[in-house]
Amino acid sequence: MKKALIIVDMLNDFVRPNGKLYVPKAEEIIPNIKALKQAFKERNLPVIYTNDSHLPGVDAELKLWGEHAVRGTPGAQVVDELKPEEGDFVVTKRRYSAFFGTDLDILLRELGVDEVVLTGVATNVCVLHTAADAFFRGYKVVVVSDGTMAVPAEDQNRWLEYMKTVYGAKVARTTEIIEELRSSSSS
Repeated sequence: MKKALIIVDMLNDFVRPNGKLYVPKAEEIIPNIKALKQAFKERNLPVIYTNDSHLPGVDAELKLWGEHAVRGTPGAQVVDELKPEEGDFVVTKRRYSAFFGTDLDILLRELGVDEVVLTGVATNVCVLHTAADAFFRGYKVVVVSDGTMAVPAEDQNRWLEYMKTVYGAKVARTTEIIEELRSSSSS
């Protein structure tokens, strides 16, 4: 089973308190995502960023949520602590799901991936819809409980349980995933 780490919308507009659609407590998950990214890179497993990149005045999400993560603005940039590095992949999206209208599925298939490990924000919006589309396409789905954050944060466990029940997602903590990566690479 080949895994890919997917980092969903860890952008200034969602993670920074002055962001246009701030997800409270999102900054708390940065260290866990960073640790996962390092573990994936050490094992030469793909790291894929899926980032909102909205067209001003056009995208349906902007009508619903207001201007946020507009293409070319600082708000649409990945937070400095998690900036993409050489060898990482970046997929831009204009809807909640990282699969909808993007080349994520073909990229995953070209990389030989059959399991996606989801991190980022928001658990109950973009992570949820990405998990759904991954499930519909036949990928095994893992959602990192301490590497995602819902809005409001109090609803986090509810949405994790939903994905576990409805999509058969495995819900795991950062340390569990890193340990699993270590044990599979030593066998």
